Formats: sequence, C-alpha cells, structure tokens
Amino acid sequence: MKVLLLGSGGREHALAWKLAQSPRLTALFALPGNPGIAAHATCIDGVPLDDHDAIVSICGSHGVDLVVVGPEAPLVEGIADRLAAEGIAVFGPRRAAAQLEGSKLFTKELCKAHDIPTAAFGRFTDAASAREFVRRRGAPIVLKADGLMAGKGVIVATSLEQALEGVDAVFAMGAEGGGFGTEILIEDYLEGEEVSFFCLVDGESVLPFGSAQDHKRAFDGDEGPNTGGMGAYSPAPVFTAEMERRTLTEIIKPTARALADAGCAYRGVLFAGLMITRDGPRLIEYNVRFGDPECQVLMTRLDGDLLPLLEATATGGLGDYTVAMKPDAAITVVMAANGYPGAYARGSRIAGIEAAETVPGVKVFHAGTKRAGEDLVADGGRVLNVTAIGANVAEARERAYDAVARIDWPEGFCRSDIAWRALGE
Repeated sequence: MKVLLLGSGGREHALAWKLAQSPRLTALFALPGNPGIAAHATCIDGVPLDDHDAIVSICGSHGVDLVVVGPEAPLVEGIADRLAAEGIAVFGPRRAAAQLEGSKLFTKELCKAHDIPTAAFGRFTDAASAREFVRRRGAPIVLKADGLMAGKGVIVATSLEQALEGVDAVFAMGAEGGGFGTEILIEDYLEGEEVSFFCLVDGESVLPFGSAQDHKRAFDGDEGPNTGGMGAYSPAPVFTAEMERRTLTEIIKPTARALADAGCAYRGVLFAGLMITRDGPRLIEYNVRFGDPECQVLMTRLDGDLLPLLEATATGGLGDYTVAMKPDAAITVVMAANGYPGAYARGSRIAGIEAAETVPGVKVFHAGTKRAGEDLVADGGRVLNVTAIGANVAEARERAYDAVARIDWPEGFCRSDIAWRALGE
C-alpha cells in the first residue's frame, strides 16, 4: 500500500516510524513531515493542511491508497469527507463525527441524551448567567471554552472568586484562541485520577488500543501552567481490566452506537479522556485522533503491524483483528524550549540524538524541529519526545532520562518526574 500521513509533530513521527515497519507498505509520504519523519517517508512541503483540493491532487499523483490524518483540525474541517468523496480511504472521522472534539458542547449533549457518565454541566452564552450558575454550584468547578483550543481554554477554579473572575477569561479564550467564543461550558469538578484510553472504531466494531497517562503541567510536581503534554507512560496502572470493561460498556460503545444511529458513524481512533472516580470511569472529553505524546508510548508498545489496523478502521472489517500490546512499559519525556508554554525562541541547535538512541530501548521522536543547513534546530514549543521501553516503568524511566542526559540542547528543559504516579512517588 501507498500511504499519505498528514501532520508534522511527535505523534506523526511515531506513526511514521511504526508504519515504516509494515511489510505491506510500498511507499510512505508525509505532508509536511519533519526531519525525523524524513527518515521513514518522503516529505511533501509547501501544501497547507487546509488545502483539501491540493491534498486530493497529491493522492492522485502519488497513487495513495490510504490517508492517515494525524492532527484534529483537518478532521474537524472535513478532510475525511473530501477524501471519501474522491474514493480515497482515510483513517479519521468525517466532519459530523469529529464534532466530538470540535465542540465540547456537542459531546456533553450527546452524553446527556444517552446516559453516558460525565460531569454535570451547564452551557451559557452570557457572563451573567454563567456567574449565577457558578454561585449555585460552588467551587471547585471547571470552565471551558468551546471549540478546538489546542489543549488550552480550560480553567479549573479552586475558589468561588477564581471561578467568577474566570468566566470572562474563558469567553475571551474562545473568541481569541480558535473557539466559538459565544458559548462556554461549566461543569462539576471530578475527583480521581486521569487516564487516556484509546479505541479503534470502524463504524460498528470497537477495538481497544491501550491506556496511558499524560502530564499536562509544565513543571515537576504538577506545578506551573497547562501545556500540550510534557510526557506520558503506558499502560496506566489505575486502568484495570474492570475499568476497561466498564469504560467500553458505559462510555465508548454507547457513543459509537449513538453516532451510527444519527447517520454519522465514527471511523478512526477514539481517544477518551477519563477520570477514574470512586464510582467508576467518567468521561472528561473526547479527542478524535491519537494523543500527543500518548501516541509515542502506544506505538512503542504495539506488538505487530499497524497498517492493517488503520486500513480496517478506514474501510471496515475491524472485527477480524485484535490489538496486541507488549507487556513492557513505555515512557516518553518531552523536551521543550525554555519559556514554553509561554514565549520561546526558535532556532537553537540540537545535538546528541544519535548518542541518546544508543541507550537500549530508546527512540527519539521529533516534535518541533527543522534543518538549518547541516544543523538540526528547534522549531516549536515541544521539540523532542525521548521515548523508552523497558520491562517495567522504573526501567523505562531510567532509560529515558539516561537518553535525555545525552542530548546537547542547553535551550531546552523537561520534567524530571514523568510517571511519578506509577512509581508511587
């Protein structure tokens, strides 16, 4: 098969790395790709991901059999619809189903209509009504801007004063950051431990694809601002077989049925952000693509060929497959540019990746890099994903941080406590 991969981050590098191992792959193209992806694929630059006509044209000229969509924005914008209309198989949901991530309000209303366990909520188009709701519910409470917010647009208010002040801020986030701006979601705060759970869905069949835990805060001890993710590990110990069974029965399968019944069957990877409470799993949010950096640890643990799984998800027949994960644990440590998630500089030189990859079980995925002549330089906030596999979490973490120490990049930083929950620290 000839495959086109859309995206340029660490998630896409992990997908490219795993796809390149498939004996069924005859050619892999990436748009736009990055220097790490270029080791596995032919990168096509100069075409924006929102130029759907150009992407269709590239598929035709390169004889592409399957398009794998990495990031969420093209899916919410309807790239899967456009490709399907041209008879091109695509891994990723169509626009109507992609509302699960494109609109938090869509997802909450779907949960309400189908008794899917999630936090109680209210939706508001004016600040006065929102503040009145906050006064009635009290704190802690969670305020969210609707729309695609790139991991931002959320305030977890621990006091009533913070919540009341946060209402205007969240409306502004939505208006300025890519959300809809005119409506916000306010929901009860859930106590528990967060888990990322992934399933492949072909419209009918649901196939579990593993669990992970992400680390959103910028600094050790879960301090500092929220980020796109500073590290992850898999599997998540809190996500037991019983929690998986309940999540599939109470959350994932009802969602897939509801979308199919509504005429917008889901085809792609469904990423459920969960809170494991004392009453069981509760849905925090859905994402319609692999997580980043969770994808990196999942691909490292996947035992077998990724390509047939993605093809079956796109075209049907997923019920004939199983997903086998290695019993090992995997961890990824994100190296970010100093200042991230605030202002940061681009262009600093990075060396030592080859030395890092001499550590057993280590692979360094590129998340925000580019070439400047012969040099590899930073070109983003989250820049490298140092990923390791080991017999257990402790061994995987030791290997990952050994590799981090071999990378020469003074302008970068990372957390030193990834997987602290799993290790009981």
